Amino acid sequence: HSSGHNQSHALQRLVEQLKLEASVERIMVSQAAAELQQYCMQNACKDALLVGVPAGSNPFLEPRSCILL
Repeated sequence: HSSGHNQSHALQRLVEQLKLEASVERIMVSQAAAELQQYCMQNACKDALLVGVPAGSNPFLEPRSCILL
């Protein structure tokens, strides 16, 4: 049966994927959170959402035109 062969192949792929995931190095959530917080603090000065974008270098700013009628 080809469906049995396909199922066997799918299970084999699943096992390979699980082996791969099992081999991934893990760290504690508290450590990950501390590293993430440290990264955010170190890069806060470059974060456009915190410091804004200078008007001159904002590619999304629509050019202002003042039309007097």
